[in-house]
Amino acid sequence: MRVRVIPGAPLSGSISVPGDKSIAHRWLILAATARGRSRLAGLPPSLDVRSGARCLAHVSLEARPGLDAWTRGVAAEAEGHGFTWNIRSGHGASPILEVEGEGRDALRAPEASLDCGNAGTTMRLLAGVLAAAPFRSVLVGDESLTRRPMERVAEPLRAMGAGVRTTDGHAPLTVDGGNLTGITFAPSVPSAQVKSAVLLAGLAAEGPTTVVESAATRDHTERAIQALGGPIDIDGTKTTIARFQNGGLEGTVPGDVSSAAFLLAGAILTSSAIEITGVGLNPTRSHFLDVVERMGASIERVTEEQVLGEPVGTLRVRTGSELRGTTVDARELPLVIDEVPILAALAAHARGETWFVGAGELRVKESDRLRGLAVGLRGLGGHAGDEGNDLVVAGGGLPGGRADGGTDHRLAMAFAIAALAGEGPSEVDGMEAADVSFPGFLAALRRLGADLEPA
Repeated sequence: MRVRVIPGAPLSGSISVPGDKSIAHRWLILAATARGRSRLAGLPPSLDVRSGARCLAHVSLEARPGLDAWTRGVAAEAEGHGFTWNIRSGHGASPILEVEGEGRDALRAPEASLDCGNAGTTMRLLAGVLAAAPFRSVLVGDESLTRRPMERVAEPLRAMGAGVRTTDGHAPLTVDGGNLTGITFAPSVPSAQVKSAVLLAGLAAEGPTTVVESAATRDHTERAIQALGGPIDIDGTKTTIARFQNGGLEGTVPGDVSSAAFLLAGAILTSSAIEITGVGLNPTRSHFLDVVERMGASIERVTEEQVLGEPVGTLRVRTGSELRGTTVDARELPLVIDEVPILAALAAHARGETWFVGAGELRVKESDRLRGLAVGLRGLGGHAGDEGNDLVVAGGGLPGGRADGGTDHRLAMAFAIAALAGEGPSEVDGMEAADVSFPGFLAALRRLGADLEPA
C-alpha cells in the first residue's frame, strides 16, 4: 500500500498505542505454561503476537481454548475495522485473554510444524521453552524470518542438553527437548531474545543458569519472573535464574514505547504538542528518549503505576526545538536497536551528521535496515550512507520524494514520519507492513492531524 504524505499539518491530542509486543510475547508464554489461571488485557493484535498465540495453542492444550478465542477475536476485529490502536480509551478495545494452564510439564508435542510467521521473538523464545519439553518440535517462519540467524539461540540450548538443529544457521529450527542442565552463557552479540530463550530454558533446568551480557538489553523477561516470585538474581548485566514453575498472572500490557516513538517523532518534527498515555516506560526500552533529548527535543515522562514489574505512564511532547546531530555508539546501540529507523528519520532533519556506529545487527532484522534506511532517506531527497556496520545520516532536511519500506514495518513507518516535515509531498510504499507491530498506525496519525491520503 502506498500513501501520500502532505507536510505542514501540526499534530495535537492525546492518544494511546497498541500493547508492547515484546512484553506480550513473554506474558503469553508465561501464561500458557503457568500452573493456574491467567487473565491478560491489552494484548496487541499485531501479526507477530497472533503468531505467538497460535504456536502456543498447539503445544499447550489446556490454554488452547483461550488462546484460540483471543486470536479469532483480534483477527476479526483487525479485518473488520482496520485498527485497534486506542485500546485504553475504549475505541476498538482488544479482547481479554483468559487461559487455564497446568504448567510446563503439561506441554504436548505439536501435530505439525509451528509457524512463527515473521516473529523472531516467537521463534527464539519458544525454542527456549521447548528445549525442556520431552518431544520434537519444528519451528518455521516466513521468507523474512527464515533469513534471520538462529544459531545464536541454538548454541546455548544445545549446551544445556537440548537437541537443536538449524538449517544452515537459519530456520526451520528443530528442537528435541529433554532434561536440561544450567549453564553460564555470555552471548557474543547482545540480544534480549537470546537472553530470554536461555532464561526460559533455565526455569526448567537442573542447577542455576547465568547469562552475562556485554551490554544491557531489554529486561521484560526478568521483570515478569521477578514479579511472579521467581528465584532470579540480577547484578548489572549478569542474570542468574533457578528452576521455577510460575502460577497464573494478571495484568494489562503497557503500550509499546517503540510504537510511541513514531508518534513522538512526528510531533517533534512538526513542532507539535501531543500526549501518549498508558505507555511502558521500562528504562531498557526507553533509552531512545535520552537520545532524542540529546538531539535537542524535550519530552516529559510521568510514571504512574507498575504492572508485573513494568513501569507504565504518560509521555508528553510540548513543542519542538532545533535538532542537532549526535552519535549512537556500539555500546549504546543495543538499547535503541528497534528505534534506529525513527532516530534516523529525526536525524535527517537535524543540523549536522548523525552516526550509528557498530549497528551490524540491523542487517539481520526483518530486512537489512542499514541499507534500507540509507536508500529510503536518499529517496526522500536526503543524504545517508551505510558502510560496514555503520550508518551516517547527513541531516539538513528532506525535499520530498519516494521511499519504499518493503516488508519492514519499522522502515515504512519511519519514512512516513520523516516525510511529515519534508519541503514537499512524498510517497511511501509498503505501509501495510505497519500491521506487524502497530495496527492502525495511519489511522492514529490522521487522528492526531497528519495529512495523509492513498497514493
